[in-house]
Amino acid sequence: MATSGTTDFNLNIDRVIERAYRRAGRSMRTGYDLEAARDNLNLLFSEWANRGYKLWKVQNTTTNLTSGTNIYTAPSDADDVLEMTFRQTSGSNTTDTTMEKISRSEYQNIPNKDTTGTPTQYYIQRNLSNVQIYVYLTPDTTDTQLNYWYVQRIQDVGAYTNTPDAPFRFLPCMVSGLAYYLSQEINPALSAELERRYESELARAITEDSQSSSVNIVPKQFYAGI
Repeated sequence: MATSGTTDFNLNIDRVIERAYRRAGRSMRTGYDLEAARDNLNLLFSEWANRGYKLWKVQNTTTNLTSGTNIYTAPSDADDVLEMTFRQTSGSNTTDTTMEKISRSEYQNIPNKDTTGTPTQYYIQRNLSNVQIYVYLTPDTTDTQLNYWYVQRIQDVGAYTNTPDAPFRFLPCMVSGLAYYLSQEINPALSAELERRYESELARAITEDSQSSSVNIVPKQFYAGI
């Protein structure tokens, strides 16, 4: 029996939108419909980010430490930092020491943030334009690094010929989620059913993603007083 021999199936953005409109009970009629669908797809990606559902966007990187500097900037595509170690290298030997993630309040209450030594704690400041890493103690040596896992932001939809910035296993819930979002404006009678289908397909995708991931994902922490 002949098979295709390929494993690269994907949908570009306009095909995702077309199928979502069909599920919502309507075809695209105007350029506005296309723009509205693209906006809603970006909103859907934002929702996944808020839920923490983007394990495929977890990346590992290192940042070189500078003696006397205690604030560093994560890569420009970073949305959050999950966990971090202090890395020392001597010849061919590399040693990673776990660092403790602390809240803004805990960092604020450190009396002398410029005290130097081996960094043991870090605080993450998620700004609008970047993610900053505040370390304590302030490094007193060079040739050391921060080694950390960070979450990239899901890329915007962009051109309609683009493919989505998500694994193929998320295509069913992407189409269902967009159909649900669109139905709230064009066919509210279908919204409840489309939402149930979306949540069911999203749950399956998340289960598969988490089971196949070798990365230890730390749940987001929320601190009182922030």
